[in-house]
Amino acid sequence: MPADRRSFLKTTAASLASATATSFATTAPLEAQRSTPATFEMPRNMTLLNMRTAAGPRLGVKLQKGILDVAAAAAMYKLPAPVDTDDLLQRGLGGQLAKVVAAAADGPARLYLQESAVQHAPLVTRPEKIIMMGFNYRRHAAETNTPIPGNPTLFNKFNNALNHHGGTIALPTATAKHFDYEVELVMVFGRECRNVSEADALNYVAGYCTGNDFSARDMQYLTSQFMIGKTFDGFAPLGPHLVTSDIVGDPNNLRLECRVNGEQRQDWNTNDMIFNCRQMVSFASRMMTIKPGDIFFTGTPHGVVFGKPKAEQVWLKPGDRVACSVEKLGELAFSLT
Repeated sequence: MPADRRSFLKTTAASLASATATSFATTAPLEAQRSTPATFEMPRNMTLLNMRTAAGPRLGVKLQKGILDVAAAAAMYKLPAPVDTDDLLQRGLGGQLAKVVAAAADGPARLYLQESAVQHAPLVTRPEKIIMMGFNYRRHAAETNTPIPGNPTLFNKFNNALNHHGGTIALPTATAKHFDYEVELVMVFGRECRNVSEADALNYVAGYCTGNDFSARDMQYLTSQFMIGKTFDGFAPLGPHLVTSDIVGDPNNLRLECRVNGEQRQDWNTNDMIFNCRQMVSFASRMMTIKPGDIFFTGTPHGVVFGKPKAEQVWLKPGDRVACSVEKLGELAFSLT
């Protein structure tokens, strides 16, 4: 190889190595800062939501003055802030958010929105896991002729199923016909959780929300596995709020309700769970590592369409409106098309 060619290659390689080293030196601290905050904190004493925008979900905090637009407040006070609930929970930015909320306490009205004007996004949008619990109320097990389970009956949904307050579910009528509602208390995790005791289990839960384990029963029972009847697009509505654990208190003493077109269908209490929230978290944490931002549906009480005698089963259809609520967490409403 000619000497000038060798010289050129050596010089080019050295330049590339230098540029690469400079690039990593510039970007690595930023990436490290994004993935590993100095202090990992869950949010406390807050009612949270994700607002739908053209740029994606945007974090809001429900306060007496209205819904605080966290991004707008952070920009005004030149403070760092989580983008949405996933960012908040997965990076442990509870302390960061608390500073923004405190700074904006006496802030101008333009930082606050009326909730009636807010378009809701799903309360979480990118959990690693959506864990589901089946047959967790005795009367629901009885109405479906299901033996009381000896251990928590776990299954799953995927992120495509996530939906929001005020949203719609486009019923997959070409595939399924038997559509049903299931109001549920949903746990949202704020700390990594693995092999935890029942006594400590709820310390890993950041907060709770109202959810609906919407189901296509004919697909749910097409095979021995429930998943295909549970994870159609939009089949996991959540909302309207994520309420932190310290506000909610005991999750196993909350009233649940579900209405279809204004008619009451479910009305019960989480104190009737077969496996309470502590037991479910402890059990699941022995099988898998539950990550911040993961969500756990805890089961539905009796009153579902599937639990009625066949002659009385009137399945949900396009045009129906479903509203469900869990005490302290607000009403989740969605429509079917």
